[in-house]
Amino acid sequence: MTRNDILDAAAQVFRKKGFHGASMSAIADAVNLQKASLYHHVESKQEILLALLDRALGMLTEHIATISAQNIPADQKLRQMIRGYLSTLAENADLTAVLLFEHRSLDKKSHTRHVPQRDKFEELWRDVLNDGVREKIFACNDTGMAVRALMGVMNWSLTWYRPEGGKSIEEIADEYADLFFHGLLK
Repeated sequence: MTRNDILDAAAQVFRKKGFHGASMSAIADAVNLQKASLYHHVESKQEILLALLDRALGMLTEHIATISAQNIPADQKLRQMIRGYLSTLAENADLTAVLLFEHRSLDKKSHTRHVPQRDKFEELWRDVLNDGVREKIFACNDTGMAVRALMGVMNWSLTWYRPEGGKSIEEIADEYADLFFHGLLK
């Protein structure tokens, strides 16, 4: 039994029951450990939550940073970032659900530590929008607001997307990009 096994199981338990509904006993049961043995690997549920948030945000930041570093026009870059982000959310649904829906359960100290990492991730998105404005590809008065709107739409997809559904995650990503780029007006 490794710490990673415990974190993987905890992500599943947190996604299913929520942070507050999950117990250390449920996490121990998910990895076939006695509750006392679980405490050999982790000190608290809060520690597990922070580790999961760090893991998820690190994975997403690394993936999106690789895309954002490409030397391509901002619209192409943003489309690839949307595809990459949604694909990563879908492929790692337990872990990313914890990031998106349980971060509010962090204690104050952990939250303070987490926020700069989150801001660094959001900055990758603002930077590509700002590049697009400078390149005269995008017309955007408030890139921060645009990023929050885009992230909200994409993040909410995790609540309803099903791999066996009518559209692939890539099709959904392309439709989001088209909607974001062109809006609803003819």
